[in-house]
Amino acid sequence: MEIDYTKVNSNAITKWCEEGWEWGTPISHEEYEKAVGGEWNVLLTPTKPVPKEWFCEMKGAKVLGLASGGGQQMLIFTALGAECTILDYSDAQLASEKMVAEREGYEIKIVKADMTKPLPFENESFDLIFHPVSNCYVEEVLPIWKECYRVLKKGGILLAGLDNGLNYIFDEETESVLTYKLPFNALRDKEMYELSLKNDWGIQFSHTIEEQIGGQLAAGFSLEGIYGDTNGEGKLHEYNVPTFWATKAVKR
Repeated sequence: MEIDYTKVNSNAITKWCEEGWEWGTPISHEEYEKAVGGEWNVLLTPTKPVPKEWFCEMKGAKVLGLASGGGQQMLIFTALGAECTILDYSDAQLASEKMVAEREGYEIKIVKADMTKPLPFENESFDLIFHPVSNCYVEEVLPIWKECYRVLKKGGILLAGLDNGLNYIFDEETESVLTYKLPFNALRDKEMYELSLKNDWGIQFSHTIEEQIGGQLAAGFSLEGIYGDTNGEGKLHEYNVPTFWATKAVKR
């Protein structure tokens, strides 16, 4: 029987949000007010703010938050004058977006959809796509990059947070013992699949630089910026091991 792993992940993320997951906790009214006043930062990866020069002119920009629910970025972009759409597959993440929009009195288009399927938008619909670390829950990433390219306008910007795979090779508890081989793919290993469910990891996948950055290039993007980041905590962070990349790519 084929496993509907994206549904498994949707349910897992909803559960994490209910338990207080960091990436499912909406920002405060005070932070929103600061953004209205021009004081703001957003994250694609755990610790480093995205350089402000990576963004387009936000006033009037059409922005897609791709697998970016949780009430953390779209209200910042709305405060800057953007027209935002959020696409996510977790009910809890979308509920947070609805809650903060109602709290602050702005409109946002909320779409529940699986990003492994064709995106439910017309060609050239957006000026900016904001895609924090989330494709680690998806087995094949090239189709996502192709869809991002399709729905962006010419000159549109894709900002993406990417797990580079290093998180998957160490034990979870100490992050000091080489434990798992790459590629990490719980769908191809029954024991790993059962372990993932038991440990409440969701169904996750490592991706190579060829898939992540090479995939953006293959989809037609031009890479214009990149930086590394750590987990923000744990052994790998203590040793300043970059486990994430963030990229700026442009549709030319």
